[in-house]
Amino acid sequence: MKNLRKEFPILAQNTYLNTASSGLLYDSLLDFRQEHDLDFLISGSIFRDPQATFLSNVRKTIATFFKNSEGDTILTPNFSLGFNTILNGLEKSKKVLLLDEDYPSINFAVANKGFKICYAKVNATLEQNIENAIKKHKPDIFAFSLVQYINGIAIDHEFLASLKNKYPDILIIADATQFCGTKVFNFDTSGIDIMGCSGYKWLLGGYGNGFMLFKNNILDNITPSDYKNAASNTDYDSSYTSLQARFECGHLDTFNFGSLQYSLNFLTKIGLPNIETHIHELCDYAKSELTNLQLLEEDVIKRSKHSSIFNLKGDHRLFNQLQKDHIITSLRGSGIRISLHFFNTIEDLDKLFNTLHRYR
Repeated sequence: MKNLRKEFPILAQNTYLNTASSGLLYDSLLDFRQEHDLDFLISGSIFRDPQATFLSNVRKTIATFFKNSEGDTILTPNFSLGFNTILNGLEKSKKVLLLDEDYPSINFAVANKGFKICYAKVNATLEQNIENAIKKHKPDIFAFSLVQYINGIAIDHEFLASLKNKYPDILIIADATQFCGTKVFNFDTSGIDIMGCSGYKWLLGGYGNGFMLFKNNILDNITPSDYKNAASNTDYDSSYTSLQARFECGHLDTFNFGSLQYSLNFLTKIGLPNIETHIHELCDYAKSELTNLQLLEEDVIKRSKHSSIFNLKGDHRLFNQLQKDHIITSLRGSGIRISLHFFNTIEDLDKLFNTLHRYR
């Protein structure tokens, strides 16, 4: 992994622990993006002629990467737009289970549309809290982030699969933006019905791209009957009237989606198993040291499994000190969030720990 660090110029002068805020641009992706725009500069509209084939190949790449069918893989500029499109087509009488303090793009999006809402608490017993809430409130939909953006608490994937088996009628919708690119993942065998992701974090795809994955028949089930009726009574091209077109309306940018495809191929070459193993080693080391420093909340310490995100007890003064030491983090919630990717090293963490020891 260390050999890959030269792809990321920012790492020469900084300790970058902030992928949860923004993934990095890297040299070979920059080459692709410059070549893309040079071709557009020279060719104009001729450059866009094969866009349908190009975007179809992007869908195939995403579907292969996450183990889904191409026809149930949809391109969207970001998770939020895809999620809101789903919500806009659902009956407002539905009851939605949310996680307290989840990402506003989920919780506020549901709340401002008039759905009935119930909550499960995010703490050390998250999975049990979810099941208790389902038994008590009997929701129609469960919408959540696979990884909590503030403290990094992650829902157990085996739990989700068993939850779907136990409650097959609940529509399970997951935001995987803080997850995709950190571990090997098989959407087909997961308990998730719909999974969305913005590509600018661990997938390193840059901004303006994302996707939605649907299990078989789910896309048809969530499409409003008014849309289907209108589509069946017109002779417009299917690019305007298909089930996918409700999400892929308007133009799609080959620059942005090409960047996502390039990065998925880049990660595939590195190997998701290798990335997962490396991140796991970093996170085990980080959790152990941060626990010893008493900088993690108790709910995180009690969890046997954790994500690549941690929130440290700290204030603006500590955050500013980290910046002075060229350690890039984020202020989130009541603390300082760090996040780890394959380009990070044990040495990066040791530099963080040295600053934390000095600050104490």
